[in-house]
Amino acid sequence: MLSSIRKDVYRLLDRKIQLIERDGEAMYLVGPVRMPVHLDGRTVTFQWYSWLTCSEAAVNYEKLLEQLAQADLANLQQSSVLVYGDFAEAEDAVTRMHSICHTGDIFGSKRCDCGFQLKQSMRTIADRGAGALFYLANHEGRGIGLFSKAMAYLLQENGFDTIDANHALGFADDARSYEEAVLVLKSLRSKPVTLLTNNPNKIEALTRAGITLTERQSIWGGVSEFNEAYLQTKRTRSGHLEQL
Repeated sequence: MLSSIRKDVYRLLDRKIQLIERDGEAMYLVGPVRMPVHLDGRTVTFQWYSWLTCSEAAVNYEKLLEQLAQADLANLQQSSVLVYGDFAEAEDAVTRMHSICHTGDIFGSKRCDCGFQLKQSMRTIADRGAGALFYLANHEGRGIGLFSKAMAYLLQENGFDTIDANHALGFADDARSYEEAVLVLKSLRSKPVTLLTNNPNKIEALTRAGITLTERQSIWGGVSEFNEAYLQTKRTRSGHLEQL
């Protein structure tokens, strides 16, 4: 009986798992999963995907599933993407590369503008009719991690800006990578996209990877007395682009 059930599971999931090869590694993209989301008093239904990078490809998906129970995935981070509308074929599709921000996205911290950008991106994508929001793991604090981010915040409370705080802790200005997200984007859409960002590094990462951008759309907002200096550092030291 168990064997029969497992065979049904393998058969079902086999249609929902896509292998993306990357420099000798294997990326597994699973989805779409129907994801109704509460957004501004209405329910908006996205299609959700997540991906996992492995050192090598499994012999088959059955073997991959057998390995998952033994992998400590709950203590590792996986990225994902919310897709809305006909993302593959729509003439215009808004794309947001959003870095995970525990404090801003979950707690609603006003020390940054991340929570605002997350919700505004979802609104923009839903209003435009087609798009994708990439939610990128391992990007906390521009790639330094949550624990280090807490220490960086303490330094910022004592006069350091975000860049100097990272440097004082031995980190680069920005250690984020968009390589995996770009590969997933290419697997979901081949047409140009409208990129929702103020960050020139994201523009460079996508264009360098061969993604054609229809346009760039600014996403400034969520300004408060608590993040004015943070936003100013983005503009003057990180080169973030002003609102169009």
